[in-house]
Amino acid sequence: MSLQNLYYKRTAATAKACYACYKPTTIVLATMDTTDFLYTCLVHLTDPGFATRVKDDDSDKKAGVSAEEIARVKQEWEEKQKKKREKEKGKDDGDKADGPAKGENDEERAQQKASEESLDKKPEAAGVGQPTTSPKPMHERYVLHRRIFDLRLAEHRRRRQAAQARTLAPRLPGTPSNTMS
Repeated sequence: MSLQNLYYKRTAATAKACYACYKPTTIVLATMDTTDFLYTCLVHLTDPGFATRVKDDDSDKKAGVSAEEIARVKQEWEEKQKKKREKEKGKDDGDKADGPAKGENDEERAQQKASEESLDKKPEAAGVGQPTTSPKPMHERYVLHRRIFDLRLAEHRRRRQAAQARTLAPRLPGTPSNTMS
């Protein structure tokens, strides 16, 4: 069993004592498969003598859609909106050529145009600014200081040896029970 010195910051439901200072904390540093975990407070996470944060270069790539893709989709959407408006203008010009309309119809058309323009503005603000897929939550990654990691390895080794001793103990011979005189 070989541990890797790469821990992920997670939050636990119940507070337990910090590994170093014994203050109650809900922050847990755990390995990927949670073979090793330790509770630690924010003070010790910022201490370079305890743990250092690993910078993620891939976080920008994983965050969602690229800027080029957003620009392309935005341009396509604007083109569709222009075509839509041109069709509406063509219909309105055709209606005016047919004859004079009643005053009520003009008011209704103005209200429809105002509502369509407000609807056109809403999708632009919501659709362009946010990616279509929700970004996956990423846990912060930390590397323990080598001395702290050595302590963790020694603790795991001690636990493993204690478990082996418990399994071997029943097979070992016992002390003699009768006395020699």
